Amino acid sequence: QVQLVESGGGLVQAGGSLRLSCAASGRTFSTYVMGWFRQAPGKEREFVAAIGRTRGSTRYADSVKGRFTISRDYAKNTVSLQMNSLKPDDTAVYYCAADRLALVPRVGPTEYDDWGQGTQVTVSS
Repeated sequence: QVQLVESGGGLVQAGGSLRLSCAASGRTFSTYVMGWFRQAPGKEREFVAAIGRTRGSTRYADSVKGRFTISRDYAKNTVSLQMNSLKPDDTAVYYCAADRLALVPRVGPTEYDDWGQGTQVTVSS
């Protein structure tokens, strides 16, 4: 099991930017596909972005393409989500997750094995 701790959430005006970070424990970080998901009140948890294992292939939800960028730092065991041009619809709790089995990024929440506690992102209009 890998421990995940998110940080970087907060309140921002529409059009602004935030950078989320997720610190992962364990020496096998490079073997996991890492993803970001979000959940707004009354809605299901939805895929945002994911990044592959060693080659860093990425996948994004259509709603965030061109605005969000996922990256990972193997030396620091962290994965980040740079969020630009934020919209009120981006308001949600954002979760970092690890997929221990996948070879390429997957989008289904049930395919991820380990989850962080979440960090709140609020975008005001």
